[in-house]
Amino acid sequence: MKRRTVLAAAAGVLGAAPGARAQAAFPARQVQIVVPFPPGGATDLMARLLVEPMTRSLGQSVIVENRAGATGAIGAQAVARAPADGHTILMGTASVNSVLTAVRPDVGYDTLRDFAPILLVASFPNMLVVHPSVPATSIAELVALLRRAPDSLTFASSGIGSSVHLAGELFKLMTGTQMTHVPYRGSAPAVTDLLAGRVSMMFDNMTTVLPHVQRGQLRALGVTGRERSSMTPEVPAIAETLAGYDATSWVGLMAPARTPDAVVQRLAADARDALAQPVIANRMRELGADIGGGSPQDFVRFLEEDVAKWRRVVRDAGVKPE
Repeated sequence: MKRRTVLAAAAGVLGAAPGARAQAAFPARQVQIVVPFPPGGATDLMARLLVEPMTRSLGQSVIVENRAGATGAIGAQAVARAPADGHTILMGTASVNSVLTAVRPDVGYDTLRDFAPILLVASFPNMLVVHPSVPATSIAELVALLRRAPDSLTFASSGIGSSVHLAGELFKLMTGTQMTHVPYRGSAPAVTDLLAGRVSMMFDNMTTVLPHVQRGQLRALGVTGRERSSMTPEVPAIAETLAGYDATSWVGLMAPARTPDAVVQRLAADARDALAQPVIANRMRELGADIGGGSPQDFVRFLEEDVAKWRRVVRDAGVKPE
């Protein structure tokens, strides 16, 4: 009798364990938002805007941890391999989670397989700028110039396989034109050479190139999103001339795959509430971003489309990793 009682009690505990685990409180400890870049960049700044409001709403401290290296792959790999409990999440980006995985399938993670999307935090277009010596003042004039004189212009980027490189490759594919890609090790030296006229044009972050446009050192021809940016409503979207063109950058929160749905939904709700705060929303707009939101399911669909698009561009343009 005693043996049967012990076995029954053990069976009861084991049977209850899944339910007990499902009902475990979240968060149980500090939550880390891993930013796969060094401190100070736009992705880092946007992640840090979420820290204070999410700390209040979650009742546990939320911190940003910078894990830079390998064009963002190190931080993404770390989160993909972290326990799937919601305490370690990634501030993912277009460059790390859509573009890099398309260029380097062996990067060590698969965005659609290894992450549970939480929330699209923000999206923001890049800007196509040309040196004043380029005889084009609109997208239509630029396309006409490239068709008259293929490979007469060069476009700079922050590196082979970067998001701004692929923005140029997408432009070439959609217009059927040719221009020579000149890769640099980072955006800063590329912009320096563009200002000096050593390269013709560049698709780059708006906050980086806009001051040069305002000073007349560069000419803005278009923004790479589907619509005009609220920061520069006078600058048309490239899509107004080239229908369907979209090279929008984005940032979004992701948990490791198999994180419980209840945890994902809780993190999404708290992040949405943070983005709704006027101070945070205004700061995001100052950074040139359009506020995200929606649901985790919306973010899943967004990622499926974005990943598929950049895989097609990499394949059709024949882009190879360095």
